[in-house]
Amino acid sequence: MHSTLTPSTHRASFAIGNEQSAKRVLDVLTESFLEEEAAIAAFEGADGRWHITLHFAEAPHQASMRELINVAAGREIAGDIAFDIVESRDWVKATLEQLVPVRAGRFIVHGRHDRAKVPPNKIGVEIEAALAFGTGHHGTTRGCLLLLDHVLKAYQPRRVLDLGTGTGVLAISAAKALRIRLLASDIDPLSVKVARENASLNGAGELVNTISAAGFSAPQFRTHAPFDLVLANILANPLREMATPMARHLAASALIILSGLLPHQARSVIAAYRARGLVLERHIQIEGWSSLLLRKAR
Repeated sequence: MHSTLTPSTHRASFAIGNEQSAKRVLDVLTESFLEEEAAIAAFEGADGRWHITLHFAEAPHQASMRELINVAAGREIAGDIAFDIVESRDWVKATLEQLVPVRAGRFIVHGRHDRAKVPPNKIGVEIEAALAFGTGHHGTTRGCLLLLDHVLKAYQPRRVLDLGTGTGVLAISAAKALRIRLLASDIDPLSVKVARENASLNGAGELVNTISAAGFSAPQFRTHAPFDLVLANILANPLREMATPMARHLAASALIILSGLLPHQARSVIAAYRARGLVLERHIQIEGWSSLLLRKAR
């Protein structure tokens, strides 16, 4: 594996109280900085607050940055921005040292260095360690894989969708277990490229059809529908928003596996899908994250 020495970057980070405020701030930041100027990331923490981080190749003007956040989120948030420098390091090597194979039922998600550790009676899914954010070590991915393993013990879906595929872990797992062609989509073109590469790496390149699409907007969804299994490891708000279009693309008695939810968010997501005719069959929690299995009522 090649050494991937990343240069040091200048980082600005802060937390904000709710999703609506975070979206407003992210819109302002996205409009204010070009892609080559800053990399912007946001995630919801276990405390319910949204944590926003910006990485800059060059040191940002701190006063201007605080003024920008002051306009978008208020003076208190602007005053709490932390500025620091992330030193260069070999992220691939560092990640390799930390990663161990993750077991979830019949599935084992691993890096190249652990390829030989996959027993012959298990399904190995190899993901490059440089992409550790999607290797299965996150509780949401493990939850989805455990529910997928549970589903496949009694059910053989033929039309499968992985919505918000990321690195492609769920799509590749389903394709290797079922040996069928399936659809994998993501709103981020880079994720689609990574998922396509990972599918090829795992010998599933001919089985996983990867597309870049927002929600259910692309014509490929109509071509592949109706789906009898959907995997969607995203976030609570987009899952709620997509309840209606997802239900329209489901076959009778279809199953859906949803994750990316904090436990307190699960109830509202379950309610959104119950209103569209889907009932909860199983709810598991791993590392502070909820994963749901729902079935379309007959």
